[in-house]
Amino acid sequence: MLNRVIQLFPLWALLLSTVAYYSPELFTPYKSAIIPVLTVIMLSMGLTLTLSDFNKVMQTPKAIALGVLLQYLVMPLVALTIVYTFNLDDDLSLGVILVGCVAGGTASNVMCFLAKGDVALSITMTAISTLLGVLVTPFLISLYAQQLVDIPTQAMILNLLKIVLAPVLIGLLLNTFLQKQVAKIQAILPLVSMTAIVFIIAVIVALNHAHIASVGPVILCAVILHNGIGLLSGYWAARWCGFQEVVCRTIAFEVGLQNSGLAVALAMKFFSPAAAIAGTVFSIWHNISGSILASIWSKHALPAKPSSTPAQDQVN
Repeated sequence: MLNRVIQLFPLWALLLSTVAYYSPELFTPYKSAIIPVLTVIMLSMGLTLTLSDFNKVMQTPKAIALGVLLQYLVMPLVALTIVYTFNLDDDLSLGVILVGCVAGGTASNVMCFLAKGDVALSITMTAISTLLGVLVTPFLISLYAQQLVDIPTQAMILNLLKIVLAPVLIGLLLNTFLQKQVAKIQAILPLVSMTAIVFIIAVIVALNHAHIASVGPVILCAVILHNGIGLLSGYWAARWCGFQEVVCRTIAFEVGLQNSGLAVALAMKFFSPAAAIAGTVFSIWHNISGSILASIWSKHALPAKPSSTPAQDQVN
């Protein structure tokens, strides 16, 4: 019964998003709850991890390198291609490029967890891409959009520490030193995470319902295409490189789900509200598409790991 409820994740997300769109007043008062709820999700992830999970990740540097490389290679290039293909105006073009040039978002960690991916690998890639983004994001925006922006370095690092690393570390320590007690609640942790992310999606929809109503089908198609290509390229590039299914799923989410909140913040600070539309729509859509994909993958058991394969040798 519990697994069935979790597997219907996309349905709950779409239902609550619809309610939030038509009755935003039910959710807008909870804007300040987004960060605490996200922290609870990251804590839940940490409670499922052990030190050996991160030790294994450190033994697979090729997977980390591939995920981060695709993040900053595929998404900006796809953004630029979309801008020219759809012939977007300057503001919308800037918004799409901003989304393509930022790091992976924490949504990738949540969806990876629900899809039975490698959560430790996902968190590691998000942390590294975020730290690299301090230098890489301004360079890419300058290169592709011909605009110079100052990235809020300190704020990014503090957010990474507070929202992602600290709660995951606390959960990891609790699972290490109170393993028996934590084991009793681990079965419900995916349900907790699912409920929390559905709530967050609804609040985001409610806060941006005016923008959603005003955007045309062109920007919506552009965002869906951008996100979809990111997910597909992440998965199939990892498959082509011979990585195991669990790694392929993880890299797919890392590449396809962006830190769109940062893209919105940069657009509002340095450009215009119109430039923030792409990031706003992406923030909503990538949670919905990610939840659908996570639900599909959660229904399919991961292949049993062979004792030794060429692909494993390549990863190790």
